[in-house]
Amino acid sequence: LDRVTRIRAVLLDALGTLVELQPPAPRLARLLRESGFGVSEEQSGAGFMAEIAYYLDHHLEGSDPERLERLRDRCAEEMRRALDVPGLDHATARRAMLGALEFRPYPDVLPALGELRERGVTLVIASNWDCSLPDWLGPTGIMELVDGVVTSAEVGVAKPEARVFERALAIAGAEPGEALHAGDKVDNDVEGAVAAGIRAVLVQREGEPPAGVAAIRSLRELPALL
Repeated sequence: LDRVTRIRAVLLDALGTLVELQPPAPRLARLLRESGFGVSEEQSGAGFMAEIAYYLDHHLEGSDPERLERLRDRCAEEMRRALDVPGLDHATARRAMLGALEFRPYPDVLPALGELRERGVTLVIASNWDCSLPDWLGPTGIMELVDGVVTSAEVGVAKPEARVFERALAIAGAEPGEALHAGDKVDNDVEGAVAAGIRAVLVQREGEPPAGVAAIRSLRELPALL
Protein backbone atom coordinates (compact mmCIF):
# COMPACT_ATOMS: atom_id res chain seq x y z
CA LEU A 1 0.00 0.00 0.00
CA ASP A 2 1.20 3.49 -0.83
CA ARG A 3 0.92 5.02 2.61
CA VAL A 4 0.67 8.50 1.06
CA THR A 5 -2.94 7.50 0.36
CA ARG A 6 -4.66 7.76 3.71
CA ILE A 7 -7.17 5.05 4.56
CA ARG A 8 -10.41 6.92 5.25
CA ALA A 9 -12.83 3.99 5.32
CA VAL A 10 -12.80 0.46 6.69
CA LEU A 11 -15.26 -2.02 5.19
CA LEU A 12 -16.16 -5.02 7.34
CA ASP A 13 -17.70 -8.42 6.75
CA ALA A 14 -20.30 -9.45 9.36
CA LEU A 15 -20.55 -13.20 10.10
CA GLY A 16 -17.21 -14.64 11.17
CA THR A 17 -15.67 -11.17 11.33
CA LEU A 18 -17.86 -9.04 13.60
CA VAL A 19 -20.27 -11.63 15.00
CA GLU A 20 -20.49 -15.38 15.48
CA LEU A 21 -23.64 -17.46 15.38
CA GLN A 22 -24.25 -19.17 18.71
CA PRO A 23 -24.84 -22.94 18.27
CA PRO A 24 -28.46 -23.02 17.05
CA ALA A 25 -29.22 -26.76 17.42
CA PRO A 26 -29.44 -26.85 21.26
CA ARG A 27 -31.60 -23.70 21.27
CA LEU A 28 -33.88 -25.11 18.57
CA ALA A 29 -34.31 -28.39 20.46
CA ARG A 30 -35.15 -26.48 23.66
CA LEU A 31 -37.68 -24.19 21.93
CA LEU A 32 -39.41 -27.11 20.25
CA ARG A 33 -39.55 -29.04 23.53
CA GLU A 34 -41.12 -26.00 25.17
CA SER A 35 -43.76 -26.10 22.40
CA GLY A 36 -44.44 -29.78 23.13
CA PHE A 37 -42.34 -31.39 20.41
CA GLY A 38 -39.59 -33.70 21.60
CA VAL A 39 -36.54 -33.62 19.32
CA SER A 40 -33.01 -34.80 19.88
CA GLU A 41 -30.08 -32.45 19.42
CA GLU A 42 -29.05 -34.62 16.46
CA GLN A 43 -32.46 -34.06 14.86
CA SER A 44 -32.40 -30.34 15.49
CA GLY A 45 -28.86 -30.18 14.07
CA ALA A 46 -30.00 -31.88 10.87
CA GLY A 47 -33.00 -29.55 10.70
CA PHE A 48 -30.83 -26.48 11.01
CA MET A 49 -28.31 -27.76 8.46
CA ALA A 50 -31.14 -28.04 5.93
CA GLU A 51 -32.36 -24.54 6.76
CA ILE A 52 -28.89 -22.99 6.49
CA ALA A 53 -28.18 -24.76 3.18
CA TYR A 54 -31.43 -23.45 1.71
CA TYR A 55 -30.83 -19.95 3.10
CA LEU A 56 -27.30 -19.73 1.66
CA ASP A 57 -28.62 -20.67 -1.78
CA HIS A 58 -31.51 -18.21 -1.63
CA HIS A 59 -30.48 -15.34 0.68
CA LEU A 60 -30.42 -12.82 -2.19
CA GLU A 61 -34.22 -13.19 -2.32
CA GLY A 62 -34.51 -11.49 1.10
CA SER A 63 -34.02 -8.04 -0.42
CA ASP A 64 -36.90 -6.26 1.31
CA PRO A 65 -39.10 -7.02 4.34
CA GLU A 66 -41.93 -8.57 2.31
CA ARG A 67 -39.65 -10.86 0.29
CA LEU A 68 -37.72 -11.70 3.46
CA GLU A 69 -40.90 -12.96 5.14
CA ARG A 70 -41.53 -15.28 2.20
CA LEU A 71 -37.91 -16.48 2.30
CA ARG A 72 -38.20 -17.21 6.00
CA ASP A 73 -41.38 -19.19 5.35
CA ARG A 74 -39.53 -21.35 2.83
CA CYS A 75 -36.53 -21.77 5.16
CA ALA A 76 -38.83 -22.86 7.98
CA GLU A 77 -40.52 -25.35 5.68
CA GLU A 78 -37.15 -26.86 4.68
CA MET A 79 -36.25 -27.16 8.35
CA ARG A 80 -39.63 -28.64 9.31
CA ARG A 81 -39.32 -31.31 6.60
CA ALA A 82 -35.79 -32.21 7.68
CA LEU A 83 -36.81 -32.42 11.35
CA ASP A 84 -39.55 -34.93 10.44
CA VAL A 85 -41.40 -34.45 13.73
CA PRO A 86 -45.02 -35.71 13.69
CA GLY A 87 -47.55 -32.90 14.15
CA LEU A 88 -45.01 -30.06 13.96
CA ASP A 89 -46.82 -27.18 12.26
CA HIS A 90 -45.25 -24.49 10.10
CA ALA A 91 -45.89 -21.59 12.48
CA THR A 92 -44.23 -23.36 15.44
CA ALA A 93 -41.26 -24.42 13.30
CA ARG A 94 -40.81 -20.86 12.00
CA ARG A 95 -41.00 -19.32 15.45
CA ALA A 96 -38.45 -21.83 16.83
CA MET A 97 -36.16 -21.31 13.82
CA LEU A 98 -35.94 -17.56 14.34
CA GLY A 99 -35.75 -17.93 18.12
CA ALA A 100 -32.78 -20.27 17.79
CA LEU A 101 -30.70 -17.61 16.03
CA GLU A 102 -28.41 -15.45 18.13
CA PHE A 103 -25.37 -13.53 16.92
CA ARG A 104 -22.77 -12.31 19.40
CA PRO A 105 -19.89 -9.94 18.72
CA TYR A 106 -16.38 -11.27 19.17
CA PRO A 107 -14.67 -9.69 22.23
CA ASP A 108 -12.32 -7.59 20.09
CA VAL A 109 -15.04 -6.01 17.94
CA LEU A 110 -16.58 -3.18 19.97
CA PRO A 111 -13.22 -1.88 21.29
CA ALA A 112 -11.72 -1.97 17.78
CA LEU A 113 -14.66 -0.20 16.15
CA GLY A 114 -14.64 2.40 18.92
CA GLU A 115 -10.95 3.10 18.37
CA LEU A 116 -11.39 3.41 14.60
CA ARG A 117 -14.29 5.81 15.09
CA GLU A 118 -12.23 7.97 17.44
CA ARG A 119 -9.64 8.21 14.69
CA GLY A 120 -12.29 9.52 12.29
CA VAL A 121 -12.41 6.42 10.11
CA THR A 122 -15.72 5.75 8.31
CA LEU A 123 -16.99 2.21 8.98
CA VAL A 124 -19.31 0.36 6.61
CA ILE A 125 -20.40 -3.28 6.88
CA ALA A 126 -20.43 -5.17 3.57
CA SER A 127 -21.92 -8.61 4.05
CA ASN A 128 -23.57 -11.52 2.25
CA TRP A 129 -26.87 -11.36 4.17
CA ASP A 130 -30.51 -10.50 3.70
CA CYS A 131 -31.99 -7.06 4.43
CA SER A 132 -32.52 -7.88 8.13
CA LEU A 133 -28.81 -7.63 9.04
CA PRO A 134 -29.18 -4.30 10.94
CA ASP A 135 -31.94 -5.89 13.07
CA TRP A 136 -29.65 -8.76 14.12
CA LEU A 137 -26.74 -6.41 14.81
CA GLY A 138 -28.84 -3.92 16.80
CA PRO A 139 -28.68 -5.77 20.15
CA THR A 140 -24.89 -6.24 19.84
CA GLY A 141 -24.07 -2.51 20.00
CA ILE A 142 -22.32 -2.64 16.61
CA MET A 143 -24.87 -0.50 14.78
CA GLU A 144 -24.10 2.48 17.02
CA LEU A 145 -20.47 2.36 15.89
CA VAL A 146 -20.83 2.03 12.11
CA ASP A 147 -21.86 4.50 9.42
CA GLY A 148 -23.73 2.12 7.16
CA VAL A 149 -24.62 -1.44 6.19
CA VAL A 150 -24.62 -3.00 2.73
CA THR A 151 -26.15 -6.44 2.22
CA SER A 152 -25.80 -8.62 -0.84
CA ALA A 153 -29.58 -9.12 -0.94
CA GLU A 154 -30.18 -5.38 -1.33
CA VAL A 155 -27.47 -5.05 -4.00
CA GLY A 156 -28.69 -8.14 -5.85
CA VAL A 157 -25.34 -9.94 -6.01
CA ALA A 158 -23.11 -11.57 -3.39
CA LYS A 159 -19.46 -11.05 -2.59
CA PRO A 160 -16.97 -11.53 -4.20
CA GLU A 161 -18.88 -9.48 -6.81
CA ALA A 162 -17.50 -5.95 -6.99
CA ARG A 163 -20.91 -4.26 -6.73
CA VAL A 164 -21.17 -5.07 -3.01
CA PHE A 165 -17.87 -3.30 -2.35
CA GLU A 166 -18.77 -0.43 -4.70
CA ARG A 167 -22.01 0.22 -2.79
CA ALA A 168 -20.08 0.22 0.49
CA LEU A 169 -17.55 2.69 -0.92
CA ALA A 170 -20.39 4.95 -2.08
CA ILE A 171 -21.88 4.98 1.43
CA ALA A 172 -18.44 5.67 2.89
CA GLY A 173 -17.77 8.43 0.37
CA ALA A 174 -14.38 6.89 -0.36
CA GLU A 175 -12.38 5.84 -3.42
CA PRO A 176 -11.10 2.23 -3.61
CA GLY A 177 -7.57 3.33 -2.74
CA GLU A 178 -8.82 5.07 0.41
CA ALA A 179 -10.42 1.92 1.85
CA LEU A 180 -9.43 -1.30 3.59
CA HIS A 181 -11.72 -4.33 3.77
CA ALA A 182 -11.51 -6.89 6.59
CA GLY A 183 -13.23 -10.26 6.42
CA ASP A 184 -12.81 -13.95 7.28
CA LYS A 185 -13.11 -15.47 3.77
CA VAL A 186 -10.22 -15.52 1.31
CA ASP A 187 -12.47 -15.74 -1.77
CA ASN A 188 -15.38 -13.49 -0.81
CA ASP A 189 -13.50 -10.91 1.23
CA VAL A 190 -9.82 -10.78 0.31
CA GLU A 191 -9.97 -11.69 -3.38
CA GLY A 192 -13.28 -9.86 -3.88
CA ALA A 193 -12.01 -6.63 -2.34
CA VAL A 194 -8.67 -6.74 -4.17
CA ALA A 195 -10.47 -7.27 -7.49
CA ALA A 196 -12.46 -4.10 -6.71
CA GLY A 197 -9.22 -2.18 -6.13
CA ILE A 198 -9.49 -2.23 -2.34
CA ARG A 199 -6.72 -3.31 0.01
CA ALA A 200 -7.82 -6.32 2.07
CA VAL A 201 -6.86 -8.19 5.19
CA LEU A 202 -8.01 -11.64 6.29
CA VAL A 203 -9.41 -11.92 9.81
CA GLN A 204 -8.21 -15.30 11.09
CA ARG A 205 -8.61 -15.60 14.85
CA GLU A 206 -7.59 -19.28 14.94
CA GLY A 207 -5.36 -21.51 12.82
CA GLU A 208 -2.82 -20.50 10.22
CA PRO A 209 -3.75 -18.17 7.35
CA PRO A 210 -2.93 -19.26 3.78
CA ALA A 211 0.56 -18.40 2.56
CA GLY A 212 0.86 -14.98 1.00
CA VAL A 213 -2.40 -13.60 2.46
CA ALA A 214 -2.16 -10.59 4.78
CA ALA A 215 -3.93 -11.61 7.97
CA ILE A 216 -4.72 -10.38 11.48
CA ARG A 217 -5.71 -12.36 14.60
CA SER A 218 -7.89 -9.62 16.06
CA LEU A 219 -9.68 -6.50 14.86
CA ARG A 220 -7.65 -4.66 17.50
CA GLU A 221 -4.79 -4.92 14.97
CA LEU A 222 -6.71 -2.91 12.36
CA PRO A 223 -5.82 0.64 13.54
CA ALA A 224 -2.09 -0.12 13.16
CA LEU A 225 -2.66 -0.99 9.49
CA LEU A 226 -4.09 2.41 8.58
